[in-house]
Amino acid sequence: MNAHDEGSPEGINPNEPSIARVYDYALGGKDNFAADREMGDRVMELMPEIPLMARHNRLLLGRVVRFLAGEAGIGRFLDIGAGLPTMENVHEVAQAIRPEAKVVYVDNDPVALAHARALLATTGDTHVLDADMYEPERILAEADSLMDLDQPVAVMMLSMLHFVPDEDAHRIVRTVMDGVPAGSYLAISHFGDTPRARKATSFYRASGAQVVPRTPEQVAEFLNGLDLVPPGVVSLPEWRPDKSVPEVDLMGPMAMVCGVGRKP
Repeated sequence: MNAHDEGSPEGINPNEPSIARVYDYALGGKDNFAADREMGDRVMELMPEIPLMARHNRLLLGRVVRFLAGEAGIGRFLDIGAGLPTMENVHEVAQAIRPEAKVVYVDNDPVALAHARALLATTGDTHVLDADMYEPERILAEADSLMDLDQPVAVMMLSMLHFVPDEDAHRIVRTVMDGVPAGSYLAISHFGDTPRARKATSFYRASGAQVVPRTPEQVAEFLNGLDLVPPGVVSLPEWRPDKSVPEVDLMGPMAMVCGVGRKP
């Protein structure tokens, strides 16, 4: 039993699973309830690679942020669908390279927000925004008030667009990228459209959660109009791998894909 099972923060229903907390469970975290673990176990029965995918997704975040803060020279980061704090958070990676980097985390899960605010209480250039990803105009307006979106920004949408249906997903991406300056970047990671992913999708939908696995070609459509950063849209371990990348072929070639693009 995790600590949160003994009592939950106000406004949180511990009997209703949360995507952010299921992801935390897949990573081996402790900020989840029995309902989250039950959903996680059911999904992992259908997709045993989920914990490895979660680990690779977190490793990808570190590589992407190091590239953006270092080689790309980006000093502002907007992490939409940030989830629960864990290893190598965006601000920690970015500010280790560029101490003046500003980061805004966006989420609307109460547990994720509580933990993020506690973690960032003493970090002046890092902020937490309680907002729904379906309200991109509001996200842009509030992020601008926190870190002035007058310079290129790195928009992080890791492991979140597969929870959004096509029309809304493209609207969110288009609105956000239209609202940031030239030279900004978009980084995405996304469930691949594999047979096991489709089985897991059916379970998620039966549990009331929308999940839309997409092919690499469909994921690439989110980056239309941007200059793709090599190697393009690839499996997570294949994006600029370094010594941190383990067990490459245990996950399958396209179980989860990713890509980074620059706004010209």
